[in-house]
Amino acid sequence: MATILDKARRTTPDVADTPETTGASGLIDPTAISRKTRSSSRVPRSAQRLLGPVLLVVAWQLTASSGLSGENVLPRPLSVLTAAWRLIANGELQEHMTISLLRVGNGLLIGIVLGLVLALVSGLSRVGENFVDANMEILRAVPNFALVPLLIVWFGISETPKVLLITLAVAVSIYINTFSAIRSVDAGLVEAARSFGVQRRELIRRVILPGALPGFLIGLRLALTGAWLSLIFAETINAKRGLGRMMSDAREYFQLDVVFVLIAVYAILGLLSIFIVRALEARLLTWRRSFDGN
Repeated sequence: MATILDKARRTTPDVADTPETTGASGLIDPTAISRKTRSSSRVPRSAQRLLGPVLLVVAWQLTASSGLSGENVLPRPLSVLTAAWRLIANGELQEHMTISLLRVGNGLLIGIVLGLVLALVSGLSRVGENFVDANMEILRAVPNFALVPLLIVWFGISETPKVLLITLAVAVSIYINTFSAIRSVDAGLVEAARSFGVQRRELIRRVILPGALPGFLIGLRLALTGAWLSLIFAETINAKRGLGRMMSDAREYFQLDVVFVLIAVYAILGLLSIFIVRALEARLLTWRRSFDGN
């Protein structure tokens, strides 16, 4: 049996033994193996990810063409594209989208800063956790839409409640994931750093924050999704401009083609947000190797 196994090893090429996967010292470079596996496909990974949406559009076209549903129930993709072109040509879509992007941008900026500060206060100190954590858990448990009447009473129907609703959703997502990531940092690494005489400030900067970075990026991904969901609720607060206002008008006038255009806009904006976070992960987490589905 041993002789057979030896012959198999000599005759079977091993990817780990190729020059590309071995360094100058003769040791195997696992990152090179991963790169070679990913580069074996000629189709870019970004293009492969579009397979699901493409199949969804094909199924939509087949369903609309088969006559199973009328135009007043499920408009054809061509009708939706025509409506999108009309909204772009007259500038209506760009005008409403600009207002919504400003609201989301302001809410994201304030929410990320607020969530990070609260996560650091709570994650690095038990006293801070006693004051902050329970309140943030309560905010997470309360549906976002339930806060709309309260925000209207407090701040009226100006831009403040709209931005604040987005801010709260973003801050909660950032806080929950970052706080959990801080408390999940390997205690062995912390003890090892302390045994070498590392001071608290250096410990936080060199050990805890890098260890919590993956959790923060997960929170950022959820925060971006939550921001777009909160935007829909926020723009029900007497908004004269915005994608949510367009959606309300299209619903009232039963313009299904416009509704589908806005759904596609929300989907595209959400996908772009996810791609931005993935790019950040690829740049900031180069030191971390993880299973990528190979």
